[in-house]
Amino acid sequence: MKKTIRDMDVRGRCVIVRCDFNVPQDERGEITDDSRILASIPTIRYLMDEGARILLMSHLGRPKGEADMKFSLLPVAKRLSSLLGEDVLFHSTPSVVDDRVRDMAAGMKPGQVLLLENVRFRKEETKNEPSFSKELAELADIYVNDAFGSAHRAHCSTTGIAEYLPGVSGFLMEKELKFLGDTLENPKRPFLAIMGGAKVSDKIPVIENLLSKVDSLIIGGGMAYTFLKGQGYEIGKSLLEEDMIEMTASLLKKAKEKGVTLLLPLDVLTAAGFSNDEKGVPYDIDRIPPDRMALDVGEKSMRLFREEITKAATIVWNGPMGVFEMSNFAGGTRAVAEALADSEGITVIGGGDSAAAIRQFGLAEKMTHISTGGGASLEFLEGKVLPGVAVLQDLN
Repeated sequence: MKKTIRDMDVRGRCVIVRCDFNVPQDERGEITDDSRILASIPTIRYLMDEGARILLMSHLGRPKGEADMKFSLLPVAKRLSSLLGEDVLFHSTPSVVDDRVRDMAAGMKPGQVLLLENVRFRKEETKNEPSFSKELAELADIYVNDAFGSAHRAHCSTTGIAEYLPGVSGFLMEKELKFLGDTLENPKRPFLAIMGGAKVSDKIPVIENLLSKVDSLIIGGGMAYTFLKGQGYEIGKSLLEEDMIEMTASLLKKAKEKGVTLLLPLDVLTAAGFSNDEKGVPYDIDRIPPDRMALDVGEKSMRLFREEITKAATIVWNGPMGVFEMSNFAGGTRAVAEALADSEGITVIGGGDSAAAIRQFGLAEKMTHISTGGGASLEFLEGKVLPGVAVLQDLN
């Protein structure tokens, strides 16, 4: 267990908070989804109410260590001001920290909020160079990491700063660690994991770790076709990782040895090419034509997966069942999402595409927890220690 802001006396002190404001924007720079900003509000509001002076920092996009203003956090400052009902101070500077920022930080009154410019405007950030970590730390008295989505990165604003300041977690980080941690270490059973997405190679460490914890495992998405190929099925032009075929056979064997029920698609929805222009044609997995590619699971698979979801008391889902971005091939992912929404069990969504699909289908409110970190949640499910979590103080 890590210390949180509740365990610190923050009144009158300057608290610097690493948030995850890496939000999508349209071509005009308008924020199209502010869910990550909303997720930070409980921590910010608590610090305001407790009389802290609050500095916020985040990255946005990939400015590659240069001050590219299309990645400025000014739109975030405006949205935050609206959400908090208070003016959020902001000064855009290529150096992120300069004399004006130092003066603004020193002059803040209790309850005031100052947002720093995009930390990735500095090349030192992603290299975790001590010079920038120290510049950030000199602005404040306490460090709070509330950016689970960046906790798998060892950067100045996620780990380096904790060399100079006492580090604790914010409420969002606390929530992520609780749900993901409890899911892995103390799940209500039966425990089901659903793994999808394009590549087996991206998910091997996760699957290997989960096979020692779950009662059943569903494999869908593009990665399923490498499993099917390894079992001798013709998969046509479907996505295939040739060098992973032996590994899938090993994973199937491991599942059997551990008594884990591993479910693969029974049928698929196919197209002549990677396009939403044609209607998908269904085939059982032993009938896929050589000139077609599978882009989604079929009705039989959906029924099988729904039945398994219905039986589970804890479900963790990471990765779509098909190319859900194309409306003609979103059915399998939607079926899984709706089954989770109807489930009476604990439903934990592992960020990334799964979270995007849940929101696309308007089912976010029906999930127990949706992780804000795709890459971080994946590494957590692998059993890795996240650098941005490791540096925080332990609760004695």
